[in-house]
This record gives sequence, C-alpha cells and structure tokens, in this order.
Amino acid sequence: MSDHGAQAQRTGLAWRRTALAATACTLLLLHMAARRGWGTAVIPVAFAGATVVVLVAIGSIRERALRGTETPKSLNPAFAVTTSALVVATAAALIAVR
Repeated sequence: MSDHGAQAQRTGLAWRRTALAATACTLLLLHMAARRGWGTAVIPVAFAGATVVVLVAIGSIRERALRGTETPKSLNPAFAVTTSALVVATAAALIAVR
C-alpha cells in the first residue's frame, strides 16, 4: 500500500472513530432525555444527532478525496464551522436543560 493510500485509510478510520464516539454520546443523551420525560431534554439529542450526521458526511468526503488520484484538496472551511457550531450548540443546550 502506498503512503497516499495509507494516509487515506488512517484518516477514514479516525473520522469513523470520532463519529462512533459522537454516536455513543448521542445515545447517552437520548437515555437521559427518556429518563427525564423527554420535553426540552430532546434539544441536546437533536444537536448531537446532527453532529454525528455531519461527522459521517465530512469523514466520507475527506476519505474519498484522499483516495483520489489527484492531489487532495482541503475541506471547505464551512464544514469545520458547522461541526464546531453543532458541538457548541449541544453543550449550550445541555447547560440550559440542566
């Protein structure tokens, strides 16, 4: 396997691990919402779920770009801003629901 292929594989695995960890956090938030009787406790779950979707999408796009034959392009900064905003919104919603 070439270095380029190994880099793509490592990057893809890192994005998958991050998405898996975010999924586990989302499931814990879902459990918390169910124990609290839903209501406003669902708001952090929605933000966390959106974060997981964005992480999976960005990871797929990045891995596909790295596996291409041409020089990989950097990701659109909007992806980083969106992911960061979702993480901050999840944290803010958790604080507000407490």
